[in-house]
Amino acid sequence: MAQKPTIPKGTRDFSPEEMAKRNYIFNTIREVYHLYGFQQIETPAMETLSTLMGKYGEEGDKLLFKIQNSGDCFSGITDEELLSRNAAKLARRFCEKGLRYDLTVPFARYVVMHREELTFPFKRYQIQPVWRADRPQKGRYREFYQCDADVVGSDSLLNEVELMQIVDRVFSRFGIRVCIKINNRKILTGIAEIIGEAEKIVDITVAIDKLDKIGLEHVNAELRDKGISDEAIAKLQPIILLSGSNDEKLATLKQVLAASETGLKGVEESAFILNTLQAMELKNEIELDLTLARGLNYYTGAIFEVKALDVQIGSITGGGRYDNLTGVFGLSGVSGVGISFGADRIFDVLNQLDLYPREAVNGTQLLFINFGEKEAAFALQALKQAREAGIRAEIFPDASKMKKQMSYANAKKIPFVALVGENEMAEKKVTLKNMTSGEQQLLAIEEAIHCIKRG
Repeated sequence: MAQKPTIPKGTRDFSPEEMAKRNYIFNTIREVYHLYGFQQIETPAMETLSTLMGKYGEEGDKLLFKIQNSGDCFSGITDEELLSRNAAKLARRFCEKGLRYDLTVPFARYVVMHREELTFPFKRYQIQPVWRADRPQKGRYREFYQCDADVVGSDSLLNEVELMQIVDRVFSRFGIRVCIKINNRKILTGIAEIIGEAEKIVDITVAIDKLDKIGLEHVNAELRDKGISDEAIAKLQPIILLSGSNDEKLATLKQVLAASETGLKGVEESAFILNTLQAMELKNEIELDLTLARGLNYYTGAIFEVKALDVQIGSITGGGRYDNLTGVFGLSGVSGVGISFGADRIFDVLNQLDLYPREAVNGTQLLFINFGEKEAAFALQALKQAREAGIRAEIFPDASKMKKQMSYANAKKIPFVALVGENEMAEKKVTLKNMTSGEQQLLAIEEAIHCIKRG
């Protein structure tokens, strides 16, 4: 007996109905990106490991899917090296490529390689899958789509403002209530300076970024494990647990970070973004959240994260400012800022809240029943007219029993069925059946099209 096929954990198949829903997500995001002047690019699924490694921090490097070299991948590796069972060292020897972890680093590589062709500031969007060797769980997959938008070649904070407007507009269109959380890595750097642990900024941000996942006690334990003193951890508590309005938090931070030039710069940038957005009257809440750290090492300024308010799930959008990501590829001084919508998590949220508009998931609107060769020939002409009028229509390919053809229409939730027999052909009409009400009418094809469009 053949073994039942499976797919890798953390990946999914999508049915036609699910793909219709996913395309609704992609198309909605794409339309909003176009409204703000972004242009689409694509990059390969795999990049050289030298492009990917070292850009996501130590934890990110561990989650890269590495691709074994083709041919004799063990060529040049000694028996002693193989017997050492040092997986990381061996992987560097026989893996030169990896699946992309995100779309931002490949985008930075793209900018450097194509800089002579680009007009700056360059506003690009990209909707493609990424892969992470993570532990699969609810809302966390090993293969998932990101929908990124980035602006490079501009230091202006108006870019951050517009990206937050994009986030607000996209989720308003979806009907998902969200909280947009923002922070600034300069503020976090200032906090690290104030508590006397400036050199531990990466450890601090990685730890407090997990606050909503593991809780304050475990965050503090992780900070201790990284060698941060109890005195510094104690100083950190009231800062990361700061409450009040955005204005109140900013006022407190100005006082707390008075001795940190970098920290005050972060406060100033955050104030500009929040005050400008306040005048824009966003439909969703925006909150300054000092526990937001975004674990990726390349962020240098404003950082963003979006949480759905009516569903328990991780962040559904994230992003931030990275001042010199292209520098690692030989192009210094190019600032960038971007966001990434997590399409797979948005898909789950829309499913849980049942927010898909009916027209987004509708398939075929009209099915012609096949009674035989002559009838099918007549139906094909009517079918052509229906399609030219924008009706999604098909004909059952075989002259099967009526019951089978009607079962097909029911299974596909097709709302209208057209029957064409000798009488209909003689009058050059079709009998249109509404599959919901059961009502049947003898109509000219133009009348049938009008009836279907009315629903």
